[in-house]
Amino acid sequence: MTAGAVPTELKPIGGPSALAGEPRRFFHLAWTLAVLDFRLKFFGSVLGYLWQLMKPLLLFGVMLFVFTRAVRLGGGVTQYPVVLLSGIVMFTFFSESTGAAVSSVVDREALVRKIHFPRLVIPLAVVLTAYFNLALNYLAVITFMLARGVGIRWSWLELFPLVAFLGLFATGLAMILSSLFVRFRDVRPIWEVALQAIFYGSAIFYPVEKIPSVRLQHLVMCNPLAAVVQQIRHAVIDPHAPTAGQAIGGDLRLLIPLGLVLILLVVGFWWFNREAPRIAEEL
Repeated sequence: MTAGAVPTELKPIGGPSALAGEPRRFFHLAWTLAVLDFRLKFFGSVLGYLWQLMKPLLLFGVMLFVFTRAVRLGGGVTQYPVVLLSGIVMFTFFSESTGAAVSSVVDREALVRKIHFPRLVIPLAVVLTAYFNLALNYLAVITFMLARGVGIRWSWLELFPLVAFLGLFATGLAMILSSLFVRFRDVRPIWEVALQAIFYGSAIFYPVEKIPSVRLQHLVMCNPLAAVVQQIRHAVIDPHAPTAGQAIGGDLRLLIPLGLVLILLVVGFWWFNREAPRIAEEL
């Protein structure tokens, strides 16, 4: 510094942003992390994937007994066991992707502190891992459907965009939850309670048309998860079941769950990108 020069203010050097480098490298890292997590999950396990399938199957068995023998919510519902299992598997995907995303950044503290890479890779990899599990679980659902006599129809193709839409919903929440947990560790128990509320409010173990209040039916269907579960029921299991548009009171009203997912994606990315350069400092 020369004599008489005014020292400039030193600015802290920020860390990597949410998206850094080439898109190809970003998606390669996300895919690699997801595959690694999926393999490690069953490493050293004798039964392997069967443990992954056991959780939704046990929940399905308990709820099928309760709601067909005791409460009989499934009375008059075509292929109710298939509807119930399909809904549970979809909720399991949503629960796994968002629940694991909460602590995903903190769990990779060593990686975050030492390696320069786009931070958004971490929650995205969690969602991709949940997709791997969903693919395996839904193969079991399809096998069960065929065994129950559910016919194969072209409308089954709707399953792909519906699952993609549910993944976008989970990704938006994953970005928000993972970045918030870095600062606020109360996020985990709060989200665990929220997941229970979402499960009971998503028309999974009860048909939406059996809700006595029409307004409440429409309110339930504003939940993107409920809309996906209902549309899968119509497109894949029972063509006579109400579509998501009919259940919410008109196809135009489907813009509500669509808008919610879009808002979550925009807000989630904005917040995660804002926090990403400071994540290593906060850990």
